[in-house]
Amino acid sequence: LSETVFLSKTGKSGNTFQMKLFSPLGEIDFASHAIIAAAFVLAANGRLVLNNTYTPVIFQLNSGEVQANVTSTDGKPDFVQFTRTVSPVVDYFAPSEAELASFLGIDAAYIDNKKYATRLVSCGVPYLIVPTFYYETLREAKFDFAAWSQSIAPQTAAQEFLLVSPKTPAQDTDFAVRLLGPNIGAHEDPPVGSAIPALAAYLCSFDHLQKGTYTFAVERGTEDMRRSILNLEMDHKGEDTLTLRVGGEAVKVSEGTMFIPEV
Repeated sequence: LSETVFLSKTGKSGNTFQMKLFSPLGEIDFASHAIIAAAFVLAANGRLVLNNTYTPVIFQLNSGEVQANVTSTDGKPDFVQFTRTVSPVVDYFAPSEAELASFLGIDAAYIDNKKYATRLVSCGVPYLIVPTFYYETLREAKFDFAAWSQSIAPQTAAQEFLLVSPKTPAQDTDFAVRLLGPNIGAHEDPPVGSAIPALAAYLCSFDHLQKGTYTFAVERGTEDMRRSILNLEMDHKGEDTLTLRVGGEAVKVSEGTMFIPEV
């Protein structure tokens, strides 16, 4: 599992829950997909009463409060969307295309340096975002730890690399993305929710994207490997802060009970 979520009801009235997020490496402050999954589980288990078409829920994270809305039909959750405002930092310093190609296991000629460019983006956690011309390049990439350790990439402080392709095999998505890195297994294709704010800030960092509100569908995985779609809506105003709305659907895969002994 990429993340584990612990929820507890707070003393506040209404649908307010404290959320603790953990990855295999320790506690983390934010993950878009975890927020969507948590709201879905609360609604599906009856912890949220879905009397209206839209039911609000507030999560208290280490990074601050996040308000989400659960859309429902006939008392069953359909879609979850939350709003977040971030203060992104964009750095133009990046490894050369030859270095990127060596530790990502791709052809340097397939790295997009025309419409986009590799940039380091942080909204709390730094990601080195690498654009590719083709979807196949993104899927065929394989992280090479030895090549990475010998490049200048470790100096960027980014431990995860987000490969982005504007070409996808599906008509219902605008971008395909995939995370690679030294702490990600060779055969893993982890959720990308934590990187969505950085992706939004990355897209806004290019001059060809005019100011305005944009909506994108971002896909991860493949049809036979847990394909998922996150819907991103962002308000590009050219300011130091960026407001975005992230939404998606969730599916219950398994269910269990944990018994905690009394101390």
